[in-house]
Amino acid sequence: MAAEQEEEPDPGPCPCPGVTGGERGTARGCRCSALPAPRQGAMEKARRRLREFDVGDKFSRLPRPRAAVLLPLTVRGGQLHLLLTVRSMQLRRSPGEVCFPGGKREATDKDDIDTALREAKEEVGLQPEKVEVICRLMPGIDKMNNLVTPVVGFVEDTFEVTPNPDEVSEVFFVPLEYFVKPLNYKTFSYKTSSGYLTRIHCFIYDDQEHRKSFKIWGLTAHFAVFLALVIFGERPTFEVDYDLDNLILSSENYFINLYASVHERKKSNL
Repeated sequence: MAAEQEEEPDPGPCPCPGVTGGERGTARGCRCSALPAPRQGAMEKARRRLREFDVGDKFSRLPRPRAAVLLPLTVRGGQLHLLLTVRSMQLRRSPGEVCFPGGKREATDKDDIDTALREAKEEVGLQPEKVEVICRLMPGIDKMNNLVTPVVGFVEDTFEVTPNPDEVSEVFFVPLEYFVKPLNYKTFSYKTSSGYLTRIHCFIYDDQEHRKSFKIWGLTAHFAVFLALVIFGERPTFEVDYDLDNLILSSENYFINLYASVHERKKSNL
């Protein structure tokens, strides 16, 4: 007697902006992966949680230079992992630092999702159609005062990384859980150029695959921590700047206060 076929999980409505009725499929303008919905329970739970925190284009009209990064999630060994890159030493800004694929918005980009997908293709060879875009999370502000939007997407574990050596020197994967239960972590206070006092997370991750350690800190660590908080819904082993009982509201308040401090400083310099 043939085994009963497992029912494919419903991937839910498409989160891509401009798609009528939330229907998936490239013919309707959907940029989600056309591949079957992943069967892993971890990814299904993550989908549900992430959709609750999707900010969409809520902050798209703020008058700041824009950038976006892709937070690529994949399942390895039954665990959610994040893809991260190391910036090439040839780059003028932040050479050798760990970051997500991403960069500044270009005139040809329709939105932050376009920016993140384009940059991921340029930096690590990740084709846009191979990414199932799930949501956009609360933005942050980088050292250059750009408004940076994190775009979360699922990538199949069969994806073969092809780093662009002009931009990326290494690519590695970190279990997402490491950003709530790290083995090597420290934090320090940091005052932004606008005078806003914030907390900086710093993780040291020992990668057995590369047999080396990577330092993950700053805005990259900030996005990774928030992503882990959203998906796992549990308290980390360290302090964060959010009310974990009301993560949606407190994360929005955190960003609004940060943005206001930058915006006021700009106005005062006029």
